Amino acid sequence: MHRTPDFEPLTFPQRGLILFYLAVAAFYLVWRFTTLNPEALAFSWLVYGAEIYGVLTMVMHVIMNWRLSVRTPPPAPEGLGVDVFVPTYNEPESVVRRTLLACVRMDYPHETWLLDDGNRPAMKALADRLGCHYLARENGEDAKAGNLNNALAHAQGDFVAIFDADHAPHRHFLTNTLGYFKDPELAFVQTPQDFYNLDSYQHRLDPDRKQLWTEQSLFFRVILRGKDHWNAAFFCGSCAISRRSCLDDIGGFATGTVTEDLHTSIRLHERGYRSVYHAEPLAFGIAAIDPEGFLKQRLRWGQGAMQVWRRERVLTNPGLTWIQRLNYFASMLTYFDGWQRAIFYAIPAVVLVTGILPISVSVTEFLIIFIPYMLLSFWAFEELTRGYGRTTIIEQYNFARFAIFARATLGLFRRHLTFRVTHKSRLPEQDGRPQPLRVQWFLLAFNALAIPAGIALFFQYEHLPRDALIANVLWAGLLIAIAISLFRYTARNSSYRRAEYRFPVPVAMSVTLPGEAPRLLTVDDLSPSGCRAYGALPSGSDPESPLECSLHLPGGPLPIRATVRFSHNETAPDGEHYSRIHGLQFAELESPVEERLETFLHGNDLQWHVQGYSEQSRTPLMRLAERGKEHPDAEISPAVAFGRHLASIRYWSACECRFPVQYDDEIFYGVVTVETREDIPPYLLVNRPLIAGGHVEIHTRPYQSGTRVLHASVGDSRLLATADGPVHLYRLHLQKEATSCPQPADTIAASA
Repeated sequence: MHRTPDFEPLTFPQRGLILFYLAVAAFYLVWRFTTLNPEALAFSWLVYGAEIYGVLTMVMHVIMNWRLSVRTPPPAPEGLGVDVFVPTYNEPESVVRRTLLACVRMDYPHETWLLDDGNRPAMKALADRLGCHYLARENGEDAKAGNLNNALAHAQGDFVAIFDADHAPHRHFLTNTLGYFKDPELAFVQTPQDFYNLDSYQHRLDPDRKQLWTEQSLFFRVILRGKDHWNAAFFCGSCAISRRSCLDDIGGFATGTVTEDLHTSIRLHERGYRSVYHAEPLAFGIAAIDPEGFLKQRLRWGQGAMQVWRRERVLTNPGLTWIQRLNYFASMLTYFDGWQRAIFYAIPAVVLVTGILPISVSVTEFLIIFIPYMLLSFWAFEELTRGYGRTTIIEQYNFARFAIFARATLGLFRRHLTFRVTHKSRLPEQDGRPQPLRVQWFLLAFNALAIPAGIALFFQYEHLPRDALIANVLWAGLLIAIAISLFRYTARNSSYRRAEYRFPVPVAMSVTLPGEAPRLLTVDDLSPSGCRAYGALPSGSDPESPLECSLHLPGGPLPIRATVRFSHNETAPDGEHYSRIHGLQFAELESPVEERLETFLHGNDLQWHVQGYSEQSRTPLMRLAERGKEHPDAEISPAVAFGRHLASIRYWSACECRFPVQYDDEIFYGVVTVETREDIPPYLLVNRPLIAGGHVEIHTRPYQSGTRVLHASVGDSRLLATADGPVHLYRLHLQKEATSCPQPADTIAASA
């Protein structure tokens, strides 16, 4: 049976602030109408229209995001027939392999299908080896939608899950989504599209503050939850599962546009079917690496949205409810931001060069009203977006996207567009391609040249009032600052040259040399090609000779051979000791070893949890509410408390754990936090369950400071699932002060 989802409302102060903003915005627009310059009506109306558009989009955001859905997945019924589709065209074999490995290891019984529009023998061999069905077409008619429809003609399952070739699903994807289909009118469940490569162009990571934000955070953490409250969440093309009978009812996946996902959603909603957005990240792919891929992807999304708008008559579609029409219209209208931004970016330079103003009142009088109104707008936006707005960062992306968004709107007038796949690796710099941010460079130069030109014209002809000159110089300077910050980030992003992403996941590793006892090292920055390791190598190790290593993973020790590429000392976070750091390159891995390591790293959010990364920043009203509580930490959830604690941690150390004698003498390995703040308890990450309240003895050697022994009892825990097995994160309660060994002996790992 269908039931309205629970929702997360705005707090009372947030509601009051946003309603106050709406009243002020209405007053501002009325007042602005009286300030239009009759001697420059075309220019005045252009600027005024851009301001009206901004208020209109904010009003739609308020309607959509006033309430955000909160869903708890019902248990998945047994015995359902499920097909998993992985469409591919030209993605590298390694990317497809990781997705298929994650797909076949999902918990619920299912059949996995590799849908290869590239018709490649290597893909068929991969599918056969991993136990997947393989389908290829002679032609690529209707691109991805045609590929999926071809698979529907062969598969027989009651439900169809879809993952792009780079999106590796979590092992619980099916068990956490199938339960929703107890509602017979439910057509599909969409989950967030998260991305594991945190060094992509759309990610902003502050490793010191553990703050992570992506250009799509606002959409997947807020906007889709708001749409879900109104039964208007749409299919995003991947990380989703659909009822087969509903797809059959509309003739399969919609064709004729380059965004089959949005198009299919409207077809389903207009038939009266429902949708669910399950906000838990359950699949992890590869985000666009560079600005070219980033902008190319958004151009396709925008052009496809325009095609769907024209074909499905969104505002007048009789099959959609009025609120569904508004939600779809808001998503399509987003791309017209490009024109609005272009106007705002050009205004100061135009005014400085021509002396023409879009207002008839003095600039001082205008700013007295405009500045408080704009500050209120930014504040209301931050509160409405629950801390995911990040105004200062999103303005850089607005500047990066505006030209592509404006170009995308021309798709309203183009009937035939080509589906283009986003590349999954960084392209060579010198291949004759045009600069993807060339329009932004032009605007930077235009505003930079307009400032001295405007000042010179003012002193020569006084073509502007003095306050207008100052205001527009400052405005142009602000735009230049935004542009420079974007270009600096773009340059930094282009400097990332690693062939593979390194996961910041701490793992214990034993290193062995013939005739010597194993040595325990701490690993992070881990990938199938290498890692960074902390600790002392065996005394007889030769940089030219490979090391016999064993990574302690959830599924058991994983033997790997590695060579040392570099070693150096680095000051430890305590400022007193140092760490010996080694860059290790793995020898060519055999397929079973490589695949086990890939299943541990991909298809899960382990790096987010152990690092305590947070996409949400606390807004002014959130901070004010926390200050007003006597015990603010007592009201936060255990998961949030874990995240905040782990975000303060800078160092994990490999450790050897054992139980007191009264239990047994088993030795197991993990990593433990060290040098945390006094108000933050230590945490232990291990590959086996521990008894809550039980005691554990931990031997570790943080930095080069000798072995330390911690005696602790086991506290709260979190279970972190990977396709290689579960990882257990425990909060520890120290029983007494940590003790050090009399001698600074090496931490020795017992044979596994």
